[in-house]
Amino acid sequence: MHRARIASLLAPALTLLALACTHSPELKSMTVDEVAARIAAHDGKTFVFDDNPQDRFQKGHVPGAHWVSGKEPTAADLPADKGALLVFYCASEL
Repeated sequence: MHRARIASLLAPALTLLALACTHSPELKSMTVDEVAARIAAHDGKTFVFDDNPQDRFQKGHVPGAHWVSGKEPTAADLPADKGALLVFYCASEL
């Protein structure tokens, strides 16, 4: 998996996540390198979710990412392991 590909897809989302973290202490930000390392580890405890519209997801997404509807997510979209690391991202017009 190429870091540049992951960076191009995650950078806008990580910026938004960092902004969100200033208002919500429950959210944690991660660098592109941290996310890439967790994905590369194949630890079975890291799950990446793409919250873009379905057509944008089909055009390109972080390798291994799962699409999830931002409007109608359900518990079934999430892993059963409550200790898993969940990484959510979406495109930004910033």
